[in-house]
Amino acid sequence: MTVLVASDLDRTLIYSAAALALTMPDERAPRLLCVEVHESKPLSYMTETAAGLLTELGDAAVFVPTTTRTRKQYQRIQLPGPAPKYAICANGGHLLVDGVADVQWHAQVTERLARECAPLAEVRAHMTATADPAWVRKHRVAEDLFAYDVVERALLPEDWVKELAVWAENRGWTVSLQGRKIYAVPQPLTKSAAMREIARRTGAELTLAAGDSLLDADLLLAADRGWRPGHGELADAGWVAPTTTALPERGVAAGERILREFLRAAR
Repeated sequence: MTVLVASDLDRTLIYSAAALALTMPDERAPRLLCVEVHESKPLSYMTETAAGLLTELGDAAVFVPTTTRTRKQYQRIQLPGPAPKYAICANGGHLLVDGVADVQWHAQVTERLARECAPLAEVRAHMTATADPAWVRKHRVAEDLFAYDVVERALLPEDWVKELAVWAENRGWTVSLQGRKIYAVPQPLTKSAAMREIARRTGAELTLAAGDSLLDADLLLAADRGWRPGHGELADAGWVAPTTTALPERGVAAGERILREFLRAAR
């Protein structure tokens, strides 16, 4: 039986230095493996145990890294184990095959966005006009598909995020707050659609998924079985679904647990 595993990366399988604060006390901290370096600085990690589990998973299933990162940001990551044949980037906007974007898939996605939601320019303009420079550090557009702001969380007004979410929903967009980033993503731009396409191409008979943020909810719902860690947007909201298991583990310990669950289900 062909098993497809589509997993979010950041704060699900890999963790930045800031996200490592979600883990256990220093005296119990596990050995870490750096999996991302940018401008000569280490950025993301997973435990050495998780690295071994991921290598095993690559032999047992079709492992598909599934991320909201742009292609360039994703390609900085060096995951252990066999190089994945498929990867999902830009929240489903790009489907990579052996590291190369599928042009036809991207064209289908952009056509759907043009039909079903407000244009990116309108959303970006609204975010820029309403955000306060006192707490916004950067305005960014990712792959000409969605927008995000990098903010100072301590200064960020909760009401602004809620008001943006309502405004965006009325225009067919979703707002997600992850760490220091506020994402505005078109609702038709989904990880689940790309996962289904890869399942079709590979003939997968079982699909497994994991993720921690609101942007992973559609992926978890589309999979036959899913897992979410005890941290992140979904955990904070108490999000549950019949086929998704809410794990108690937080931080890198959750990454290890998710990989163990993937392996158990794949075998």
